[in-house]
Amino acid sequence: MATRLKPEQPTLGALLRALRARNSWTLKEMSVRSGIPVSTLSKVEHDRLTLTYDKLLQLSQRLNIRMSELFAENDSVAEPPVTARRSIGDLERAVRVNTPNYDYYYLCTELRRKRMIPVITRVRAKSVEEFGDLVHHSGEEFIYIVSGRIVVHTEFYDPVTLEAGESIYIDSNMGHAYVTGEGCDEAVVLGVCSSAEDGLMDSLLNLHG
Repeated sequence: MATRLKPEQPTLGALLRALRARNSWTLKEMSVRSGIPVSTLSKVEHDRLTLTYDKLLQLSQRLNIRMSELFAENDSVAEPPVTARRSIGDLERAVRVNTPNYDYYYLCTELRRKRMIPVITRVRAKSVEEFGDLVHHSGEEFIYIVSGRIVVHTEFYDPVTLEAGESIYIDSNMGHAYVTGEGCDEAVVLGVCSSAEDGLMDSLLNLHG
């Protein structure tokens, strides 16, 4: 007997279309309320464009939506056992977050309720003193050094230096920080964060303040 697959998880575009439908807004009305141009909203709704972190924050505040809903990592609806989903990530479509220590590029953000959160990070902090307090969040993470050199500081281990092509897997609940290694002004790393608990995206966004 054939098994009927459940619908694919909604994209950011589908979420905005549903929000407009619930409130009977036109694209122009949503544009006025959110402060985001009609042409941009139209591209997002058709999944041809994503939004930067700043624009998502603006949308969240002006339309009274939680940021985690826009990333949709939390949801009470059970996930289908088979989704056949795919997403092609690149820096142009990434959600960008800039902080004094890092530039984050969250990839594949049009997919909702992901089990893993992929992110490209440019590391600029040159010492743990410059970085500040070690960070903690739920789950585990894998970090692969794409270019440059980093020093990984953790709560329970001695610092370790990693070169391009090397990687590390850690428990994210353990305090940790990544800073550039000696002679390196900026390093680029690929990180993948995962957690069995709800709210991982909230935890990561809270790290940005």
